Amino acid sequence: MTTPAAAEDPLRRLAAQYGLETIDPAGVSVPPEVLALVPRSLAAQHGLLPLARRGRSLHVASSDPLATEGTDLLGHLLQLDIIPVLAPAEAIARAIDRCYGRAPVAPDAAPVPAPEPPPATTGDESADDAPIIKYVHALILEAIRRRASDIHLEPLARRFRVRYRIDGLLQEVDNPPQRLQPAILSRLKLMANISIAEKRLPQDGRIQLNAGGKALDLRVSALPTAHGESIVMRILDQAGLRLGLAELGFLPDDRAGFEQLIAAPDGILLVTGPTGSGKTTTLYSCLHHLNQPDRKIITVEEPVEYQMSGINQVPVRAETGMTFAAALRAMLRQAPNIIMVGEIRDAETADIAINASLTGHLVFSTLHTNDAPGAVTRLVDIGVKPFLVATALRGVVAQRLIRRNCPECSRPHLPAAAELQALRIGAAEAAGANFRRGAGCAACQGTGYRGRLGIFEIMTVTGPMREMIHRGAGGAQLRAQARADGMRSLREDGVRKIIAGLTTVEEVASITLGDLS
Repeated sequence: MTTPAAAEDPLRRLAAQYGLETIDPAGVSVPPEVLALVPRSLAAQHGLLPLARRGRSLHVASSDPLATEGTDLLGHLLQLDIIPVLAPAEAIARAIDRCYGRAPVAPDAAPVPAPEPPPATTGDESADDAPIIKYVHALILEAIRRRASDIHLEPLARRFRVRYRIDGLLQEVDNPPQRLQPAILSRLKLMANISIAEKRLPQDGRIQLNAGGKALDLRVSALPTAHGESIVMRILDQAGLRLGLAELGFLPDDRAGFEQLIAAPDGILLVTGPTGSGKTTTLYSCLHHLNQPDRKIITVEEPVEYQMSGINQVPVRAETGMTFAAALRAMLRQAPNIIMVGEIRDAETADIAINASLTGHLVFSTLHTNDAPGAVTRLVDIGVKPFLVATALRGVVAQRLIRRNCPECSRPHLPAAAELQALRIGAAEAAGANFRRGAGCAACQGTGYRGRLGIFEIMTVTGPMREMIHRGAGGAQLRAQARADGMRSLREDGVRKIIAGLTTVEEVASITLGDLS
């Protein structure tokens, strides 16, 4: 580091007192990749200029060694050790203008979203609450930076654990001191507009905020546990509404077949899979695809996860009598073209949805079944007559989510012969395959994967299938007929994505462990 002129003796004395170096920012050239780490808004707000990164450390010019708010926030967001270097405040401000003006950071190149001011306080909070407010805000911003879908705050016997769910897997982050657990949980409950006093019953709420220029909703669930309340925040990004079918993971032939199913004028289309398999995202993508001025679309959901322009969305409120069934009955009097039911849970909802599909409406909904043919037996099991299912059902899509190879670090990779054999990838397929695997980099945080895509099992109800449903055929018979009609299994669709270089053998094998067909 260079030393400023002798005129800055007070600064040098301060640096000596705290064991810090000094620098003259006027002659410093900051690499663009270092500037990209710190948004200009954060640099200007806290008077910090990033200088150089060395391993897990980031050297930052600062004018006050005691003003640690900005450096603490930066260290938490970047997960780096921040090493301050002293410089005059005016020189830092000029250097920020010079460096960021000459080397602007592309919005999608900055890994840290520009922090917005913390949510407004209620007036009941004291100055002692300020660090908690800043910590909670930084915790949410860091989750967004890492592309997390959920934030889990879990009180344990001897610590307060914080984890992010990234690409479907939970990853533990730095835990706050356990003594701060009550204050952090209270702050989150206050932001979610749920009762701070109630600690014995589950509660649900919602947080709305703006981060990095993006409007985000956080769905908050508070659950009493043995060591305090566990809070899970589901991050709902409106960008997920605009995903096309290709972005969901449909390959061209499956996309064409699926678009044909959702173009039907009536009938019911079901999306099945376990919790967290992307069913809601698929349904919203369908609605986005079909949302035109000449169509009336109404949804009934519990809760309304994403708010879509041009669509009437009805929230379920069982405590007031607005159940799925009650909402569906009322919706039919609104003369919709397309109806989405968040989930079919009981016979009454299923009957109304089926009857709506038989009276000229196109109905979308979800079920929890392991495969596509299982949706038929589930409808019959909950009380829908087989002849109604046979008449109304147009198709079923079963799906899972698999991790996608990181586009930054994926490299050609030849799987072992045993792995290929386990997935029944023959020599002819392997010869023309584009096998790839992520090596691990900063973009994917060393995992080799970045983002997820779907694998699908698309069952179209054909004439022979309709007759079998009408006769009350079992799940195994329906599956055999669906396979005869051309349905690929989840594993087979996953294999196609391995061959295309989109994911790995290990990922598909682990997600489709029970799918051996």
